[in-house]
Amino acid sequence: MSEGGVAAEAPGLARARGARVVPALGVGAIWLFLLVFLVYPLLRIFYDAFSDEAGRLTLANFAEFAGDRFYLRSLWNSILLGAGTVAAASGLGFAIAFLLVRYDFRGRSLFSYLTLIPIISPPLVGVLGFTFILGRAGTVNVLLEDWFGLARPVNFVYGLHGVLLVEALHLFPMITLNVVDALGKIDPALEEAAESVGARGWRKLRTITLPLTTPGYVAGALLVFIWTFSDFATPLVLGVHDLLAPQAYLNIVQFVDRRLFRMGIVISALMVALAVVFLVAARQYVAIKDYSSLTYSRIARRRLGPLGQAGAIAFLSLVLLLSFIPYLGVFLASVGKGWSLTPFPVRYTLQYFERVIVETPKYVVNSFLYAGLAVLLCIVVGVPIAWILARTRVPGRDTLDGLNTLILAVPGTAIGIAYVRAFHVPIPGFERGLTSLWIILPLVLAIRRLPYTVRGSYASLLLVHRSMEEAAASVGASGPRSFRDVTLPLIWRGVLVGSLFSFMTSLQEASAVLFLSLGGWETITVGIFSFYIAGSANEAAALGVILIVVAAVSVAVINRVAGARMGGMFG
Repeated sequence: MSEGGVAAEAPGLARARGARVVPALGVGAIWLFLLVFLVYPLLRIFYDAFSDEAGRLTLANFAEFAGDRFYLRSLWNSILLGAGTVAAASGLGFAIAFLLVRYDFRGRSLFSYLTLIPIISPPLVGVLGFTFILGRAGTVNVLLEDWFGLARPVNFVYGLHGVLLVEALHLFPMITLNVVDALGKIDPALEEAAESVGARGWRKLRTITLPLTTPGYVAGALLVFIWTFSDFATPLVLGVHDLLAPQAYLNIVQFVDRRLFRMGIVISALMVALAVVFLVAARQYVAIKDYSSLTYSRIARRRLGPLGQAGAIAFLSLVLLLSFIPYLGVFLASVGKGWSLTPFPVRYTLQYFERVIVETPKYVVNSFLYAGLAVLLCIVVGVPIAWILARTRVPGRDTLDGLNTLILAVPGTAIGIAYVRAFHVPIPGFERGLTSLWIILPLVLAIRRLPYTVRGSYASLLLVHRSMEEAAASVGASGPRSFRDVTLPLIWRGVLVGSLFSFMTSLQEASAVLFLSLGGWETITVGIFSFYIAGSANEAAALGVILIVVAAVSVAVINRVAGARMGGMFG
């Protein structure tokens, strides 16, 4: 071959080599990120749980847990609470989903939007609102005393039943969204075939429709269970301590008794192990391929008669009335003064908003900064992960899919404690650990909310036919250029929806950040918890209103962009 031919081939070989090396480096960077900020912290917490003070492996910690009746009761109560919340949320979620998808009635479009609202605020905000309205000195008890001379207040919310009420009314939209998503994927021909052989009404629902919604439903039910299982703020506000998550939090933050501290780690490891068991049990339904579909069926809705419409509207109105109680309570507390043993505040003011926005803006500024950085990380890491899952067959692809799903199952309480244990040691070549740097908060938020960006991007990639990318490659477009000029303009809606979900839920994160926030790093949720514990419920309520407004705007944008396909975000 001539020297000119060799010279002509050299640039081509270099480009081909670069085309292979750059993607490999990208995949390696993604794996490094997940190994450092997900796998390592979880392994560290298990190591701590199975070791003694000298670092020797032992089962003594778990034997001590198993021999403590209070901890066993806490474990049993946590499982019962999770199962009860799933049952209550499922009843509401299924009924609402079927009404919205299969029937037409006055106000259906409005109800379809309003039923999303309860999920926009974290349970911490919801429980505050319930205490203002349904607490022992809340509006309802004051009115009962004034109208009926009630001698003792009714205990509506303090106790395990109150936790279940708050969690169920907050989380039922997860079931609704996933069931709506699943119902939209059912081919009407399947139900028509069932009717042709005599399966109608309840029999068709039981034998055809419900089994076809199972993958979506199980996804939502698993998330409801894990969310309830790992929430420690709501039980603490309602005076419930005999649950695993509150015990993990209380044992870790006391920092005095080494035995209690070690038991807090053991409880955290146990929560992770149980979550993984629940995830594996439902894995065949929760795999990412079950959350997206190339098409959504348009099913003709049945018009309800006058009596049916009245029943549907009454049912939905009652559910929403109960769900909106926290918003009323939080709003009144944020602007009210002199609200003591009176049904409503005596006077109204904006001074509490002034305190949290003007005098101490760190809560709002930090939340937006950390959530924004977390979303950037989610996009940088999540979109490539979605690409790997949708477009490649690289080794480790299934493991990557499993890790992405695992993130949804790991309780926030456990991941917060895992970060405390994993990153408190100084970084090599640096005198401080990550836990002494504020960047730890965007990192933990990015890990916690990464699946939403992955799922939004993945669902959109399934809708982009490979032939479009192949056509771009045939005219000389490189892989990155093809993605930038062809693929990205077609999947931006999915990326936007996933990013907005990541942003909204990052603002709401409480379980993980409460363990990692130091002075000056406080977010809105940390501020709400701190103000309430300190007896400044009005300032806590003002921060809650800010969180609700931001989340409501995010949901409105998501609803407009994603429409009926948004259910997959929680799957």
